[in-house]
Amino acid sequence: MRVVVQNDHSGVYRRTGVRGTVAALALAAVAVAGCAPDRPHPATPPAAGQQPLHAPQARALDSYATRLRAASLVRAAAAKRWGLSKVPLTAPPAPARKPEISARQGFEVDDQEELGLPPVFTTIPTKQKIVFLTIDDGEEKDPAFLRMMRDLKIPYTAFLSDYLINDDYGYFRKMQSEGVTLNNHTLHHPYLPGLTYEQQRHEICDMQDVMQKQFGKRPTVLRPPYGNYNQDTLRAAKSCGIKYAPIWDEEVFVDHWEYREWDQDLHPGDIVLTHFRGRKDWKGTMVDDMRRFLDRVTADGYSVARLEDYL
Repeated sequence: MRVVVQNDHSGVYRRTGVRGTVAALALAAVAVAGCAPDRPHPATPPAAGQQPLHAPQARALDSYATRLRAASLVRAAAAKRWGLSKVPLTAPPAPARKPEISARQGFEVDDQEELGLPPVFTTIPTKQKIVFLTIDDGEEKDPAFLRMMRDLKIPYTAFLSDYLINDDYGYFRKMQSEGVTLNNHTLHHPYLPGLTYEQQRHEICDMQDVMQKQFGKRPTVLRPPYGNYNQDTLRAAKSCGIKYAPIWDEEVFVDHWEYREWDQDLHPGDIVLTHFRGRKDWKGTMVDDMRRFLDRVTADGYSVARLEDYL
């Protein structure tokens, strides 16, 4: 019997067999059927050629259980194929009401609220054990990475710089076709606070034009390079449609993690950064990097959620 770990995001993790999951759903089908209105009395058989009124409900739940079991097996097979220690946990549904996002304390700029500037933040306010994976720049274009993330169905958000992606926009169009949101990381990845307002606006707003031309959409999210910014950065960003400027709480590399917080740990809603990098810069590939990331968050009981669902 295959063993899976179910996370109900209440802090409780249950080990159940796949057969047990199906059996539980089958019992649920019986319970639902038993509560169906106008059900014939058991002593009264249905007329010839007639199905009992509760049969469609039972069949629907049985079909759902079959699909659930199939999806679980596929995910487990993918985790094994990509060398993960455990099957990644599935994120909860997107919230019906999105959380209010504000600038992290100490990360505000002058007149932040008065000017309605995009907030800079490192964490999404939530109590659920979820983290958000973000990947910056676009230098490495590893096809195995795309296959891995598609097979495992792991959501992530890309922040792109034009000077690194303009040799292969098609790679990122493939990524976009899988549901990945492509966001602004400036034209040339400069240290923005060292530029004038007009220079910053060129870097940010002209990248908006590139994104529109190449990917059909002007982003509403900017990550300032190196996580550095000033009031001019956020003013320029706002002027060309940017609403949010998330940075990160942790950064993962092929061989280690780095942390912003004193406790050197993950927290509910944390934004995690990594980069499009390979063996030229690291002692491994993007697949190796993702394996380290997924093994860590899964071991700590976290699932990976889609950032855009919370903005």
